[in-house]
Amino acid sequence: MVSGYDLEERTAKFGEDIIKLCQRIRINEYNKSLIGQIIRSATSVGANYMEANGAASKKDFINKIFICKKEAQETKHWLRMLAVCNEDLKKELRIYWSEAQELTMIFQKIGMTSRKGNDKEIVN
Repeated sequence: MVSGYDLEERTAKFGEDIIKLCQRIRINEYNKSLIGQIIRSATSVGANYMEANGAASKKDFINKIFICKKEAQETKHWLRMLAVCNEDLKKELRIYWSEAQELTMIFQKIGMTSRKGNDKEIVN
């Protein structure tokens, strides 16, 4: 995991790590749809953060940031479902769940700070 304030790198690495994880999971009738869902939501966090950084307005920025938060939250759900189907991966999935939770909290803070108009606290 990438820590610190380089959210562009951190969110990209998060998506990459989820893809690598999913490549190792044995495909069966349960995992197949979960893998598709988690890859979409985990990679969407970084894609929407990139869009937020290129936003045309403050309103657009805030909207994209809250989409980042929503996608991070959704990823937590799919990680939980994967843990049910893949007991052997529970410990690793818990680590990714924690990263998704941290990203959720970061995007919540950025969004709320931006709404208040205190641009000095926005992390880019």
